[in-house]
Amino acid sequence: MKRTLGTCYYPEHWPEEMWEADARRMVDAGLTWVRIGEFAWSRLEPKPGNLRFDWLDRAISVLGEAGLKVVLGTPTATPPRWMITKYPDMLAVDMNGQPRKFGSRRHYCFSHEGYAEECDRMVHLLAERYGQNAHVAAWQADNEYGCHDTTLSYSNAARDAFRIWLKNRYGTIEALNAAWGNVFWSMDYAAFDEIDLPNLTVTEPNPAHSLAFRRFTSDQVARFNKRQVDIIRAHSSAPVSHNFMGRITDFDHFKVGEDLDIATWDSYPMGFLEDRVGATSDQQRAYARQGDPDFQAFHHDLYRAVGKGRWWVMEQQPGPVNWAPFNPIPLPGMVRLWTWEAFAHGAEVVSYFRWRQAPFAQEQMHAGLLRPDNADAPALEEVRQVRDELEAAHDVSIPKADVALIFDYDADFSWTVQPHGQGLSYFEIVFNTYRALRKLGLNIDILPATTRDFSGRQLVFAPGLLHLPESLKRAFVDTSATIVLGPRTGARGKDFEISVPLPPGILELDVTVSRVESLRPDMSLPLEGGGAVLGYFEELEGAAECLLRLSDQRPVALQSENLIYLGALLDDVGLDRFVSRLALEAGLEIHTLPDGVRIRETETTRFWFNYSAERVQTPIGPLEPAGVFQQALADTF
Repeated sequence: MKRTLGTCYYPEHWPEEMWEADARRMVDAGLTWVRIGEFAWSRLEPKPGNLRFDWLDRAISVLGEAGLKVVLGTPTATPPRWMITKYPDMLAVDMNGQPRKFGSRRHYCFSHEGYAEECDRMVHLLAERYGQNAHVAAWQADNEYGCHDTTLSYSNAARDAFRIWLKNRYGTIEALNAAWGNVFWSMDYAAFDEIDLPNLTVTEPNPAHSLAFRRFTSDQVARFNKRQVDIIRAHSSAPVSHNFMGRITDFDHFKVGEDLDIATWDSYPMGFLEDRVGATSDQQRAYARQGDPDFQAFHHDLYRAVGKGRWWVMEQQPGPVNWAPFNPIPLPGMVRLWTWEAFAHGAEVVSYFRWRQAPFAQEQMHAGLLRPDNADAPALEEVRQVRDELEAAHDVSIPKADVALIFDYDADFSWTVQPHGQGLSYFEIVFNTYRALRKLGLNIDILPATTRDFSGRQLVFAPGLLHLPESLKRAFVDTSATIVLGPRTGARGKDFEISVPLPPGILELDVTVSRVESLRPDMSLPLEGGGAVLGYFEELEGAAECLLRLSDQRPVALQSENLIYLGALLDDVGLDRFVSRLALEAGLEIHTLPDGVRIRETETTRFWFNYSAERVQTPIGPLEPAGVFQQALADTF
């Protein structure tokens, strides 16, 4: 697979006489792709029906004739001001009942049919005009679904669509009342039109109601996306993508990915460090100029799965951003490291956001490859270095990993509705498992919960799957892989009822969760042999073999045949011990890596990455800060 570079460009931001010089500089820097258009609706249609595509025609021509391939974005994330006058009720409404005002972006409700039809119209115009344009080599639908907490909307449009969705799902109001347990607190409904959205209730709403609303909302995102994709495909054979984000879990990315040719994501390692990784203050200081060693890799593997093998980084951070709590300058070499790490995980393209730093508006403090005065920014030299290195690099072929990790957006919905303890998070449970595995130098494939074939896997981790369909239980039992479940696996039915038999509810796994507790931060439970349980603990019954126990001898992990149930959240020491033991027992080769050092293997190459700010000694020799080393797998340590 050939790896290429790109950038995000906004010709409408710059005088037209600059475009040709910009295009030449992009090509000279080794860039192949340029994404444009995704925020340009007001310049394409300044007034209703007043279409002005002539400037976009010229921009695509200038970029394409310079040798660049254009990714054309649909501009539906930024409806123009006149759209709000036409549809004042199209704005999303927050949980407190307040409409989201015009003045930034993503100010629409996915359920508003009037706005969806306007999007259909604009996408049709773009696809019809540019679908056969030789320079338009890919498409992007909308931009960053879910950014700025804009997935969930409590508008009247969402309420009306939700009622239709519920009727289609349950058929009768009696079936809904029974499924939700509405006999509790006299919450029975006489008709679907009586059902409101689960906000502004006196105390918490029925969790089944909240879960249904999140599932509905997720389906609305997928529906909105599919409408655009279908229109584009009617006019163009170029691949269609969407740029997802880091730790956005309020819609099912796998469902959206079913309609895409390529999944892309926007990688901001330093921007995500403090508000999305969950890093401690010590970790934030240690990686302030590098980003977390595992957060980007996790999303690379996630979006490789969402894209069914085809994925890009559509926006790669090239310098300080404008939107994080703190915005330091990256360590020299980090832009190169982030790029190579994406390629090592199978990215076809790494595209940098943005070409030139804007001197105006909300993102004026967001660095680009060029400064606002048109001089090179420091990241551009690192891009040129990657350009030169790519010419001599091996092609990347991604092997099937021995270790798999299931990630399920529906499970995240359930944990969000009922975390059962302050700060408990499905994402963090899965991410912490990924981190523990990656610290051992293992490749990990992330799989959706719809997976039923685990052939070729040695270890499969499925933490926190609150709802466990019978077909997935059978797949776990029937595989030869070691399956690691829990905590809370199988704890709820499809409508959030407590499962009976009690969880995990797998006959072949002689384990029953008899009682659960969430723990204060100062109530850790020490493990026998080191480490501790933090935050959540389940009392386990059954005759399965005990693999891990508390210092007071209560069981924490039990095993029957190939099935293991872990009934607690573990601290780093305990989780590292547990995962390392399982990897060794599965016959996997593991590595002892220095702090901040990670490896990733392709079919031909082992990549070494140093996220540390210090020079580190490794089995292949010293690795400089932000260092990257490519070791042919034929080499020995």
